Amino acid sequence: MSTSAGAAGDRGRKAAGQGSGEHRDGAGPTPDGTRGDGVDNTSRRRVVEREKATFGGVKIGSAFFGWLTAIGTTVLLSALATALGAAVLLNDDSPDSTAITITGTIILLVILFVAYYCGGYVAGRMARFNGMKQGIAVWVWAVVIAIVAAILAAIAGDQFNILVELNGFPQIPMFGDNATASTIIAAVVAAAVALIGAILGGLGGMRFHRRVDKAGLGD
Repeated sequence: MSTSAGAAGDRGRKAAGQGSGEHRDGAGPTPDGTRGDGVDNTSRRRVVEREKATFGGVKIGSAFFGWLTAIGTTVLLSALATALGAAVLLNDDSPDSTAITITGTIILLVILFVAYYCGGYVAGRMARFNGMKQGIAVWVWAVVIAIVAAILAAIAGDQFNILVELNGFPQIPMFGDNATASTIIAAVVAAAVALIGAILGGLGGMRFHRRVDKAGLGD
C-alpha cells in the first residue's frame, strides 16, 4: 500500500514538473512580455513582422493611385478656393493686391498639404506597411511627372504642360524668365509642404492597419 502511495506521489510531482516546464516553454508570458527562455512572446508583433517581411517595401502601384488621389483632391479644393475667392472679391471695392497674394499663397500651401496627405493616406492604406516610404513614393511620382511636364512644355510649348490646368504640383521652372529666384524658392517650399503631407498621410494609412491588427490579434 505504501508502494502505491509513493508511486501516486511520484506521478503527481512529475505532472507538476511538466506543467511548470510547459509554462516556461511558452504556455504563458512572464510579466515582462517574454517567455521563460527570454524569447519575445508578443504574438501580434511577431505576426506583423512576418507579414511585413513578405509584403513590405515600396509599392509603386499604390503610390501611383495615391498620386491620382492627390491630383483629384487638388483640383477639387482649388476650384472651391477659387469660387470662394471670387465671391469675396466681388464684395470688395478696393482689394489689397499684397494681401491677396499672401492669402493665395497660404491657401495654395494648405491645399497641397491636404491633397498630398490624402494621397499618402491612400497609398499607405493600400500598401499596409512602410507608410513613410509610401508617402515619399507618392511625392516622387509627382516630381517625376512634373519634370516630364516641364520638359514637354520647354520643347513643344506650354499647351503640353498638363500641370498648368490641374495645379496638382508646383511647376518646375526650367528655362527663361520662369527660372527666377522667387519661382524656384516658391517651387521648393511647395514641394516640401507636399512631401510632409504625403509622409504624414502614408503613416496615417499604415496606422489604420496596425489598429486592425491589434483588434484581431490582441496585444
